[in-house]
Formats: sequence, C-alpha cells, structure tokens
Amino acid sequence: MFIILGYLIVAVAVAVSFLAGGGHMGALYQPFEFLLIGGCAIGAYVGGSNGASIKLLIEAFPKAIKRNPYGKSLYMDLLALLYTLLNKARRDGLMSVEGDIEEPQSSAIFAQYPQILKDAKLMEFLTDYLRIMISGNMNPFEIETLMDQEIEALHSEHNTPINAVRAVADGLPAFGIVAAVLGVVHALSAVDQPPAVLADLIAKAMVGTFLGILLSYGFAAPFAAAVERQSVAAVKVLECIKVTLLASMNGYPPPLAVEFGRKILFSASRPSFSELDAHVRQSKSQAAK
Repeated sequence: MFIILGYLIVAVAVAVSFLAGGGHMGALYQPFEFLLIGGCAIGAYVGGSNGASIKLLIEAFPKAIKRNPYGKSLYMDLLALLYTLLNKARRDGLMSVEGDIEEPQSSAIFAQYPQILKDAKLMEFLTDYLRIMISGNMNPFEIETLMDQEIEALHSEHNTPINAVRAVADGLPAFGIVAAVLGVVHALSAVDQPPAVLADLIAKAMVGTFLGILLSYGFAAPFAAAVERQSVAAVKVLECIKVTLLASMNGYPPPLAVEFGRKILFSASRPSFSELDAHVRQSKSQAAK
C-alpha cells in the first residue's frame, strides 16, 4: 500500500515542480520515448531470465502492493499455535498431534488460527518438520541443518525477482541516454530546419534522459525494496518456527520454547511477553469451551 502512496508523491512532486517553473506537461508526453525505454528494459530482462524467474516476478507484483501479512497479530497466533501443539505433544506424546498435522483443515487446534491456515508456505514448513519430529529418526542438529538449507533456498528464490528488478532499475538511466542520443541524432539530421523546430526536437530528446532516471529511482528501485521487505518477513516467520521447534527438541518446556521464537522477531512486530501470555491463555480458554 505504501508503494502506491510513494509513487503518487513522486509523480505529484515532479509535476508540480515542473509546472511551477513554467513548464507544460504536454512537453513531457512522449509516448515513443516510453516505448523505447520500456521496451529495452523489458527486452533486457527477458533476455537474461527464464520462465521461472518471470513467473516469480509476476507473483511479486501483488505482494509489493498488499500490506505485509507478517505482523504482530499473525506472530501471536503462530506462537500460540506452537505452544498448543508442543504442550499437547509433551503431555500426550508426539503421536498425539499426528492427526492435526496430517489434516490441519479439519483440526480443532488449527481451526482457531485461520491466518496461519491461509499461508500455504508457512503451513508446509510447520507440518513437514513436525512430521519429521514425530518420525524420531533425526536428531536436532540434523533437523537444524535441513531447516537452514530450506530457508536459504527459499530466500534465494525470493531474491530472484528482487535482483531482476534492481538490474532493470540500474539499466533504465542508460536506456534513457540511448533515447536521448537517438533524439539528438534526429535533431541533427534536421539542422536545416528553423530554430524553433530544432529546439522542440532537442527538448524531446532530453525527455528520454529524464524518463530513464525517473523510472529507475522513482519507481523500479522502490518496487524492488518493497518486494525485499516482504521476502525478509516471509523468511523471518520460518526462522521463528525453526527456533521454537528446535528449542522443544532440545528439552525446553513449551512456554520457554515459544519464548525462544518470540525473541528472534523484529521489534516492530514482536509481541511483548505479557501480550503473548494473555493471547495463549485466551486461546486455551476458547479451546476448552
């Protein structure tokens, strides 16, 4: 949502300053300059990408526009869910949660946390490692290594569209220069025309440089930054699960294991100890009813 607001601020700032200086917006409307710069940027991206990279970039667009789903409320639900599952496993044995993780959609425990159920990647990560814990064939060090490798692979995958957009942002000013050079060539080929015609052609050429720089730093680079924030948040929630499950496997009781997970969260979205404790108590009372 903030990225749209940022785009509006950039556009308004450019337009108002240009008009205040006596300019005319019509002079900036050069569709062929847009076509040249945009076409070169898209072509360069497609030429250096594959189908998977393009698909990831398309999937990144709505994520950049939407509000970050990984906020305090989701983390409180996640930690309360982990507490409930680990407490049940500690009280009744790990096999007691097998039915919940095999069919989470019909589980009474998971039903209390619809935000968690909606996140397919989070659910896959959580249920897979609970399943591995139930199997009992791997020690905590082996599971930690496996978790780290999966998180690293996911992080690398998330960085694919980010790096692609940043490469495009870096190239846009150069494509703007290409557009300007072509415009100057056009102007020089019309050197026999009146000064007013030459001035108009040179002004159109300069628009190319302006558009390349504006699209790079005002639009493409902020988009890459917005997608990166979403990527970091998506990885952090998996790290929270990882730390909590590993603490449980190392013998810590559920309240302390959940505290391990809470401590690694970013301060902006980390619930306080009392907030989480109250939320867990509320979840337990709802489950009892």
